[in-house]
Amino acid sequence: MRDVRMRGFRERVSVAMALAILEPRTGLLGSEATPILEAAGRVAADDVTAPISVPHFARAAMDGYALAGEATFGSSPHAPVALPIVGGALPGRPFEGSIRKNEAIRITTGAPIPAGADAVLMAEHAEEVSRDGTPILHVTEPVPPGKHVGAVGEDVRAGAVIVSRGRRLRPQDVGVLSAVGVASMVVVKRPSVRILLTGDEILPPGSTPSGASIADANGPMLAALARRDGAGELLVEYVADRREAVRDAIVGAREDVLLISGGSSVGSEDHAPLVLAEVGELVVHGVAMRPSSPAGFGFLGDDRRRPAFLLPGNPVSCLCAYEFFAGPTIRALGGLPRRWPHARRRCEVASKIVSALGRTDYVRVAVEGDRVIPIMTSGASILSSTTRADGVVIVGEDEEGHGEGAWVEVLLYDGAGSQ
Repeated sequence: MRDVRMRGFRERVSVAMALAILEPRTGLLGSEATPILEAAGRVAADDVTAPISVPHFARAAMDGYALAGEATFGSSPHAPVALPIVGGALPGRPFEGSIRKNEAIRITTGAPIPAGADAVLMAEHAEEVSRDGTPILHVTEPVPPGKHVGAVGEDVRAGAVIVSRGRRLRPQDVGVLSAVGVASMVVVKRPSVRILLTGDEILPPGSTPSGASIADANGPMLAALARRDGAGELLVEYVADRREAVRDAIVGAREDVLLISGGSSVGSEDHAPLVLAEVGELVVHGVAMRPSSPAGFGFLGDDRRRPAFLLPGNPVSCLCAYEFFAGPTIRALGGLPRRWPHARRRCEVASKIVSALGRTDYVRVAVEGDRVIPIMTSGASILSSTTRADGVVIVGEDEEGHGEGAWVEVLLYDGAGSQ
């Protein structure tokens, strides 16, 4: 490969071309079983069918009295139907045996409906009296058969697909899975991620910047982004600006994804691209985008299947390169859609958004009502511009920007979109 250090890029590939190269080489990892209590947020590797119905017995959907609905026909407050009460049923404590047509039992919500009964009369529509020591139910309003009864399979039918392959499991999904007796789920493996932070000036998070040193912003940001996108095991490592140190760190990485922050541009100490080309495969270096033009990626391992991403050291460039290339890959490896996980909103441009043909722009914007305004202080090193922004507008390479009054899609920083 050409050494671009202190020379610059002769040419840069388009974002579209870079993604066209990257996507076919990054797909699903393998699968693994996980306990149902740990399955929320994971991606189902296979369809799951219900082995039983829910409920698997007819149950009361109301507190009251279980009886044969036909026995209540003709009842009214002035001419109540009288039925002897022969027992009761509670959840987990069913009435043993069956009832005759002109009998009733007390029942609470969730308890099994006994044989001979087909309806539940609400307590408000009845009155208990005693006759010679025998409890008698006076029914003051008729109840049709099937009323207030949860039928077998009303919630889930045996044999029905309750989770489809590729679904990211929500809390309610694992609730349904548990309800049909599923103890563990086969899910897509979550990609492990290693983050290498290069630079002699970088101090770990929590350090107080002094002299020529700066506290690390990219490491915590990348770790949070990777977790958002479904990463599993995650490791952060700091590496000195020495070729051998960078080489050892890259060679020593065994994770599914490697994120290299810094050392990707054309400076004399930007070793990562050359090292990646030496120990693996450098596929793209230099992308026609702003910010983050020194971004790139390649692959590691004997089979050249483990992606390694070159993310510029400037924090906004680092964020931008991650969102375009690393984030979609981590999501795809873990079975999630490559699509950016941001809520989206259509807004009218209030102040012109400037770009240039042949370049993709990541434009930080503020949203005021239904109008969008570009953030004026927007250098690649000004990370606070992203905290003051409500989101971004992506200007494609075939556009020169958006004039005032145009309608654009805003990808919002707050609020995740559907996956």
